[in-house]
Amino acid sequence: MSEKKKRKKLLDFSVLRRVFAFTKPYKKKLYLSIFLSILLAVVSPLRPFLIQYTVNVFIKDKNIHWLILITVIQIGILLIETGMRFYFAFLTSWLGQTVVRDLRVKVYKKILGFNLSQFDKTPIGTLTTRTINDIESINDIFSDGLIPIISDLLSIVSILLFMFFVDWRLTLISLAPFPILIIATYFFKESVNKSFIKVRNAVAALNAFVQEHITGMSVVQAFAVEDKEFKKFREINKEHRNANIRAILAYSVFFPVVEIILAFSTGLLVWWGANNEFNAGVIIAFIMYLNLLFRPLRVIADKFNVLQMGMIASERVFKVLDNPDVTPETHNGISQINMLGKVEFDKVWFAYISEDYVLKNISFLIKPGETLAIVGHTGSGKTSIISLINRLYHINEGTIKIDDKNIEAYDIEFLRSKIAVVLQDVFLFGGSVYDNVTLRNHSISKEQVEEAAKMIGVHDFIMQLPGGYDYNVMERGATLSLGQRQLLSFIRALLFNPAILILDEATSSIDSESEVLIQHAIDTLIKGRTSIVIAHRLSTIRKASKIMVLDKGEIKETGTHQELLQLKGHYYKLHKMQFAEKENVV
Repeated sequence: MSEKKKRKKLLDFSVLRRVFAFTKPYKKKLYLSIFLSILLAVVSPLRPFLIQYTVNVFIKDKNIHWLILITVIQIGILLIETGMRFYFAFLTSWLGQTVVRDLRVKVYKKILGFNLSQFDKTPIGTLTTRTINDIESINDIFSDGLIPIISDLLSIVSILLFMFFVDWRLTLISLAPFPILIIATYFFKESVNKSFIKVRNAVAALNAFVQEHITGMSVVQAFAVEDKEFKKFREINKEHRNANIRAILAYSVFFPVVEIILAFSTGLLVWWGANNEFNAGVIIAFIMYLNLLFRPLRVIADKFNVLQMGMIASERVFKVLDNPDVTPETHNGISQINMLGKVEFDKVWFAYISEDYVLKNISFLIKPGETLAIVGHTGSGKTSIISLINRLYHINEGTIKIDDKNIEAYDIEFLRSKIAVVLQDVFLFGGSVYDNVTLRNHSISKEQVEEAAKMIGVHDFIMQLPGGYDYNVMERGATLSLGQRQLLSFIRALLFNPAILILDEATSSIDSESEVLIQHAIDTLIKGRTSIVIAHRLSTIRKASKIMVLDKGEIKETGTHQELLQLKGHYYKLHKMQFAEKENVV
C-alpha cells in the first residue's frame, strides 16, 4: 500500500465509528465528556477577560472592595476549571480503558475460535501484539485523541472569539507569526507520524522474535547459535530505537519553535500596544490569551499523531475481528445425545494451502467400539485426519459424520468434549498437576484424579513431587520429562470419559519401562470406545480392529495386522523395515 493511500485510510472515519461503537454501553459518560469539553472551552477565556476588567476599572479606581470580590470570583473560576479538567481527563481515560477491556475480551474470544490454519500462518508474537499493544493504543484515541482534540479546537475557537471581541487589531497583530507555526506543525506531524509507524512495526517484530526464540531456546542453545540470534535481535532492537530517536528529534525541534513563535507574538503585541496607547488591562489580557491559545497548539499536532496511531492500531485489531477463518458456531446444534462413537469419512479432500491437497478422496468407517490404527510415512496425512474430526480445520470437499450426523450439525463444544486427544507433543500450562489434568474443570474432584492416576500407574510418581497434585509444573511442563508429561496427558484423557479416543503417536516419547506401564491403561481406556491410534511403532497396534495405511494423502490398504502382512504391500514393507531396524539395534 502506498503512503498516500495509507494516509487516506487513516482519515477514514468509519474506523473511528467502529471504535466509538464500543462506547454504546457507556454513552452517558461519553456525552458528559463532550459536554465538559464544550464547558471548558467557554470557561478558559473568562479569567483573562475578568483580569482585563479588573486592571482597567477596579485597580485604576482603587476600588478595594470590588478588587477583593473579583479576586475571589477568579479563584473560584480557577478551582472550578481545575476540577472540570481533572474530571474530563479521568473520564476520557476511563472510557479508553473500559473500551480496551471490552475490546480485548472480544479479540481474545475471536482468537479462541480461529481455525488452526490461522496459527499455522500467523506468528504468535503478531497475535500477542494485536491483543496487547495495539488494543492499548486504542485507549489513546479517548485519553489523548479525538475527544481531547475536539476540546482543544473548541478552546482555540473560543479564545479567538474573545480576542476579536476585545480588539480585532491586536488579534491580527498577535496572529501574524501563525503561518510559521502552521508550517512547523505540519512538518512535525509528518515526521512523528512516520516515526510512530516504524515504532509500531518494530514493536511487532520484537514481540514476534522474542516470543519465538524464548519458546525455541532449547534449539538455539543446542545448536550454539546464540550469537547469531543475538545479532538479529540487536538489529531489530536498533530499528526500534532509531524510530523512537527520530520522534524525539522532532519533539526537540518543534517545542522550542513554538516557544519562539509565542515570544515573537508577545513581542509584536507589546510593541503595537505601546505605540498605539492601548491600556494595560488589554495588553495583560492578550498576553494571557496568547498563552492559553498556544497551550493546545503545542500538543494538538502530537494528539493528532496519537489519534492516527490509534486508528492504525484499530485497523489491525479489526482485521483480527473481521477474519472469517473461524470455526462457525452451530446455533441450536446437537448437544443432548448419548454419543456412540461411529465415525465415517466420505470422499474427504483437504488442503492447508489452496489446492495442495494433503488428503485425497479419503473414505472409511469406524463402528462404535472399534479401534482404527493409522500408519504411514511422515507427511502422509495421519495427523490431518484427527484434526478434521475435531473441526480444527475446514474440509474442502466431502463429508465427515459421527453417529450418522454431519459433524457440523453438532454443538462444537459438545463435540469436542466427547473427543479426547493424546498428542505426541504434550502441552502443559503453568499451574498445578491437578489444574493441568482437569483443564481447570473444578467439577472433577481430586479423588477422581487420583483414581485415574492409579489406573495409569503414576499416582506414586505424582505424590513424590513437592506438593503432590498441587505441584506447579511451570510453563509447558518445563520441570517434567517428556515421558512424565505424556503420562499426565493420559490422565487427562481418562478423566473426560470420551466417546472417541485419539492417540497421536502417544507412546513415541515414552521409554520402554513407561510404555509397559501405560499399555494396560491404554487397553482399559479404549475398551468400549471408538479409538483412532496413530502409531510409529507397529508393535503397539497389532490388536487394532483394523489398520489403515496412508501414503501421500491416499488410502493404500485397510485390514487387520495379519491380513495386511499377507498382502505383502505397503504395511508389510513398513513392518519388515521396523523388524530389520530392531535386529540391527540388537
